[in-house]
Amino acid sequence: MMIDTIIWDPNDALIDLGFFALRYYSLFFLLAFVFSYIVVKKQFIKHQINVELMDSLTVYVVLGTLIGARLGHCLFYDFAYYSKHPLEIILPFTFTPEFKITGFQGLASHGGGIGIMVSLILFSRKFKIKLWFLLDQIALVVPLAGACIRMGNLMNSEIIGKPTDVRWAFVFLKDDNIPRHPAQLYEAIAYLLIFGFVYLMVKKYPKPSGFYFGLVIFLIFCFRIAIEFIKEDQSAFEAGMLLNMGQILSIPFILTGLCIMYLKNKKQTIVLKNN
Repeated sequence: MMIDTIIWDPNDALIDLGFFALRYYSLFFLLAFVFSYIVVKKQFIKHQINVELMDSLTVYVVLGTLIGARLGHCLFYDFAYYSKHPLEIILPFTFTPEFKITGFQGLASHGGGIGIMVSLILFSRKFKIKLWFLLDQIALVVPLAGACIRMGNLMNSEIIGKPTDVRWAFVFLKDDNIPRHPAQLYEAIAYLLIFGFVYLMVKKYPKPSGFYFGLVIFLIFCFRIAIEFIKEDQSAFEAGMLLNMGQILSIPFILTGLCIMYLKNKKQTIVLKNN
């Protein structure tokens, strides 16, 4: 029996001056990069890497995230529309049914993950820093950034959960009056726990470069598959599917994470035996 619910209808803007609005999603997106910058900079100092490269790394990662996440949404979740309106992939407005400034609505985390990896490959080649080391450092903060972004989704009342009668159900008034799982909050909490766990593991149990990258993507996308079962579908074509698009796209990441952990751990075992 449902005893309590949380009525959720926040203004999506923290500050709205008419000519300028600071939206919660934008704020949390910015915080994701700020927190990530602080943690990665600390790791660069620890490993005696030139911290002046952090500014360039930030540009690469930000661009990789935005471009990858945008393309991921347009190709994986709404290809039918954007295949007919390709300019709207890169322009912050729509032409049909009428001209309207919309911003870049639609970012997919799987595409963002691919975009980050591509940007790190390019950065590694240009600045001659080992790729596996970079992947480990960025992977460390990905859960932290993910938690921030999901809080932005919560403030926007988007990516909502399925109906439920749990006591902590949220009623997202922007969508309907049905009590639902606060799936965004579940994800934010889970990603913070993953960040804390991996951060402690990195400090206490050194592993070959790349191992923790594998561990992070394995943990994140295992949880992503689980949480999708209590989330509403993001696109109409997912209705009736055994696994939705988010779950299907998570499987290659999970397998990749497992393979990387196995190979890196095997490499460490061989080194220890030879010593």
